[in-house]
Amino acid sequence: MRRLSCFLCLLFCTLASWAQETENFGANHNKPEREEWLKDVGFGMFIHWNVDTQLGVVISHSLVGASPDYVDRYIKELPQTFDPKQWDAEKIVMLAKNAGMKYIMFTTKHHAGFCMWDTKTTDFNVMNTPYKKDIVRQFVEACRKWKIAVGFYYSPEDFSFAYRNGMKDITRDNHWEKAKPFQAQYKKFVVEQTKELMTKYGPVDLFFIDSDVLKEEVKETIWKYQPNCLVTRGALPTPEQYLPGETLGTAWESCMTMGTAWNYKPTNEHYKSGTELLNILIESRAKGGSYLLNVGPTQWGNLNEGQEGRLMEIGAWHFINQEAVHNVRPWIVRNENDIWFTKKKDENTVYAYLTGMPEWPRAERREFLIRSVKATATTEVTVLGQTGNVVEYKPTVDGRTRFEQTPEGLKISVVRAQRIYNNHQWPNPIVVKLKNVEPALTPMQFRTVSAEKLSNGNLKLTADVVKMGSGKEYRIGFEYRSVQSSLNEEFNEKWKATDAYPVTATGKVTLEMLKQNIQSYDEIEYRAVLYQDNMRIEGNTQKISKLTLE
Repeated sequence: MRRLSCFLCLLFCTLASWAQETENFGANHNKPEREEWLKDVGFGMFIHWNVDTQLGVVISHSLVGASPDYVDRYIKELPQTFDPKQWDAEKIVMLAKNAGMKYIMFTTKHHAGFCMWDTKTTDFNVMNTPYKKDIVRQFVEACRKWKIAVGFYYSPEDFSFAYRNGMKDITRDNHWEKAKPFQAQYKKFVVEQTKELMTKYGPVDLFFIDSDVLKEEVKETIWKYQPNCLVTRGALPTPEQYLPGETLGTAWESCMTMGTAWNYKPTNEHYKSGTELLNILIESRAKGGSYLLNVGPTQWGNLNEGQEGRLMEIGAWHFINQEAVHNVRPWIVRNENDIWFTKKKDENTVYAYLTGMPEWPRAERREFLIRSVKATATTEVTVLGQTGNVVEYKPTVDGRTRFEQTPEGLKISVVRAQRIYNNHQWPNPIVVKLKNVEPALTPMQFRTVSAEKLSNGNLKLTADVVKMGSGKEYRIGFEYRSVQSSLNEEFNEKWKATDAYPVTATGKVTLEMLKQNIQSYDEIEYRAVLYQDNMRIEGNTQKISKLTLE
């Protein structure tokens, strides 16, 4: 056992893997072809919108622990001024379509209980506002017109219903238990709302259930009326505000905010750049998942310039690189450092996303070595969106892509030839298409397993080598950092690495980390990292959280 320098401040608790940690899926009657469809499309829009967008506060959650006066005014007064005069469902759907999104998940009702449709179950709905129009119906009709799949977000956990039925202190802790006196009414209410959503608007393609309260009853109702409806949250892994640390075989969907809030936040907001959002999309696709990017309309129903502009930037990139986004599957490795990969479904075509190079001047040639891909006699290598035959204003520059198979790997030589912005700058990833290629190696199969606090206060990290690969030399180490969330402004903090040590056989690999150096960490995530010959391969991510302070 080797000792490496790292900190552990008293008691840590090892959590389960990310999928087990975040969700208890329960019954899954999704049809396999519908889950396969989600893997194909890979990119969707989330829309969070509620009456409290008029205040610019967190959606629904300001009601938790709120005073009776606050709750009463929230329920009675906010609907009186909800009149989104600039809401244009078709405009937002067109923005989504141009950005490459294939489906939209619309918030029909969040935890607060305000319904965006014409419902008979409660007066706390959009028809009892100055607007007096069924917003859900407008959304559905716009999606159908522009051939975007229709998705409904729905929360069966309903703060206004609970409050009106005697829950004096609105809570999310033991919410269902504290609703015991009126659970029968609660169940009937939720089932009836779900039935309305499943019977009033024609085919619904997807459904997102945002609570464990009555989740099984909601799923049962969905599949009773629409057996083809794909339930994401509630039946599939749906990591929120982060990406899974590994490639998964099952369909999955990661939902993230564009900034730090789900609802529109008029001040104190920080949006991710277009490049950051594209990098999340690329990593999601490389790991086999779908990226559900959230926007929040203002109180008037439109998207502000920051959100709309980023959707348009994503749309420009997608227009060039769309074939690398849809109908793709994971490659044998997710990435080689800043080069990420997907493979075209049912074809021997690999897409290499060249990320992390925002200062690549147009007309400049750069070379890359790809170790996981091997050329064949019929291999073709091109850059999506350009031929390379012409480099504007540079008639002497050869912009064509070249490649050469070497013992070290596949060498590609690429020119950024296409002019995207007027100033010749384009900060976003270039995608190289590698047609008719083969895997160059068999990666070792390994997993990050656990972290265990030892009696001396140190931390023992464990990985499991399941199967050796085709390499000549293997080393395994670990990386760690604070737990990431897209709610934070500094999303995607760099990893800190331990040393790596040789591995010669399958079985457990352990490293003991000393406790001196990361006292500021309240929660960390960690992963095993494999070095196979000259290639680095990242393992799945686990988390540990500190339970007590020193």
